[in-house]
Amino acid sequence: MPEVLPILYSFRRCPYAMRARMALLVAGLPCVLREVELRAKPAAMLAASPKGTVPVLVLPQGEVLAESLDIMHWALARHDPRGWRDGAAAAQALIAACDGEFKHHLDRYKYAGRYPGADAADHRARAAAFVAALEARLAADAWLAGARPGLADAAVMPFVRQYAHTEAAWFAGQPWPHVQAWLAALEASALFATAMRKVEPWQPDQAPLRLDALSDPWADTAFP
Repeated sequence: MPEVLPILYSFRRCPYAMRARMALLVAGLPCVLREVELRAKPAAMLAASPKGTVPVLVLPQGEVLAESLDIMHWALARHDPRGWRDGAAAAQALIAACDGEFKHHLDRYKYAGRYPGADAADHRARAAAFVAALEARLAADAWLAGARPGLADAAVMPFVRQYAHTEAAWFAGQPWPHVQAWLAALEASALFATAMRKVEPWQPDQAPLRLDALSDPWADTAFP
């Protein structure tokens, strides 16, 4: 009988899906990737997770993980060859700050038109407090949770990337050289390039596409 693999429903540009894909790639776990068009969400994904957000990981026994951090922890609990879960307490606090207040202000900065009364410049300034805290941390250590890259870097980076790309010239002019170098290194990494590979939206009749077969994330310098 053919091997039954976990199925990941993903959207390439979603930061939550980015970090889930990176964790699955680092863990090296066999996984089927199904790229989703958010305007035409597959019935199979909605049946598994009616809330309709990505990422969604459907496990072979039917269990569904519909939160990116749950997917990251699930993958790394099974195989963590680079020690991403080292420094978990520091990572947890940083990720909570990222997903909470920083994400709140990031959304109202990047997508101000979606939030009546939102002042993009004010939310940009409020979000900057989190980036400044990352700058102080990266001035002391090479990575967010210590001397090696790990869970915090992969979980936080996609959101800082969104913040940086919203007004790239403005971000480049800020006094955050360590954050800027950290972000540039992660964006240039083979792991991130693999996670961001463009694939066609999934169709029910297509052959399975394995995430772990897209390329070799071990040929990497930014994620030693």
